Amino acid sequence: MQKRILIIRQDRIGDVVLATAIPREIKKRWPDSHVGMLLRGATKHLLINNPHVDTVITDDFTPETRQDTFWPMVRELRRHKFTHALMLLPESRISYMVFCAGIPVRVGHGITLFHALTLARPVMTRKFQKGKHEADYSMDLARSIGVKTNNIKPEIHLTRTEEQEAARMAAKWGCSRRVVGLNVTSGMSSPNWEPSAYAELATLLSEDDSVQLVVTDYVVPESLQDLPGVLYPCAGTDLRKVMISLKALDILVSASTGPMHMAAALNVPTLSLFCPLPACEPALWGPLGNRAQFAMPEDEYCRDQCPGDPHICRLAGTQMVNPAEVARRILES
Repeated sequence: MQKRILIIRQDRIGDVVLATAIPREIKKRWPDSHVGMLLRGATKHLLINNPHVDTVITDDFTPETRQDTFWPMVRELRRHKFTHALMLLPESRISYMVFCAGIPVRVGHGITLFHALTLARPVMTRKFQKGKHEADYSMDLARSIGVKTNNIKPEIHLTRTEEQEAARMAAKWGCSRRVVGLNVTSGMSSPNWEPSAYAELATLLSEDDSVQLVVTDYVVPESLQDLPGVLYPCAGTDLRKVMISLKALDILVSASTGPMHMAAALNVPTLSLFCPLPACEPALWGPLGNRAQFAMPEDEYCRDQCPGDPHICRLAGTQMVNPAEVARRILES
């Protein structure tokens, strides 16, 4: 009987990128399997041209439509006749949805009330186990159904046309210069500078003739708009255009956010702002598969000044994570 496996990851860009190793490893284990992914519509473009994913289903419910969209999604899942569901994000709606869809094997992280009520198979992992990556935790669900692998490297598949466009952009931007990307904004799930700090970094880098600076954000903060000599290829575009632009870079500087993971999946080097909190550290959330550097605050900063909440930490006043130090590391690397 053909295995028809649904991978559910209804959250942000970085989370979905880190899950892209799972379809590949499932196909290695069962080449004739059918692999589907259930995502938010905003992240579906990450899977375009992915040879390991057969079906992409989107579920863009809101708090207001959470109930109204439940049974239509159940009917959609039934139509695909999935045999397995891997619930990477523990969430009650997902657990009840795959149960009502009649998917025989349902796997989720840990023991929760909604998993217990729906008879989901628990995978007991020690979350935040020192040194274990989020992508590895996700792969544990695939391992629980028979996948045997230690390869958790994510991947994004550009089309041939997109690869050619990225190569043209790199040649045009480079011209013997190093192409440095800045991704300034994030979902605020991890520490990040204020836009003014990125503007200071941009000024320092733009003063060096060996650097071509590229801002890769969809929406560019006012303090970084219209800087002399800076390129803005992604403003007002879409996710695929961001991927193409990332592929054209020599290095991306950002916080721990989705574009950092996209760059890594495209084998683009990164220099990323991180903090050592267990929930945020590079061992858990760092980019995979590329050459990665990290800018982290000194121990004394975290001990004496850290607010303890990555949503509000701006890494202000550190000696190790400031524009001058990051600029020096970029120019000397």
